[in-house]
Amino acid sequence: MDQDAQRQMIDAFQAMGRGTLTERMGVEVTEASAQRVVGTMPVAGNTQPYGLLHGGASCVLAETLGSLGAALHAGPGRATIGIEISATHHSGARDGVVTGVATLLHGGRTLATYEVVITDENGRRVCTSRLTCLFRDSVPGAPGTAGPGGLSPHNVR
Repeated sequence: MDQDAQRQMIDAFQAMGRGTLTERMGVEVTEASAQRVVGTMPVAGNTQPYGLLHGGASCVLAETLGSLGAALHAGPGRATIGIEISATHHSGARDGVVTGVATLLHGGRTLATYEVVITDENGRRVCTSRLTCLFRDSVPGAPGTAGPGGLSPHNVR
């Protein structure tokens, strides 16, 4: 995929995220390609009752980054659907910002799998996640089909 198409898909992904959980949690993508996606999220506002980063928040960051990578791998006109996520929580973050790095482990025609490593500001591993996404061809104009750049979370019937 050329740089212009990749940039359009990243822009579409960020535009589609306005007003969603990703935006409310403060997730920001700082680098994106099909092979590697990097993003950050504040710990503040995303904690559990003990004051630590919520495990679900780590999963939101992981799925956001891995899904963008998968959409870039699939290319325009394809819908990307997360079908499995797992997470191992290694240590707790109490403040600051965590950084997630999603790395492509397998990129095929119908599936992509990403490993997402989340670290705190000291470089300490907070969580390791694995996300698998399924690809489907988009049907132009059909209800629930892909938006700009072929991105859609729910396009399979």
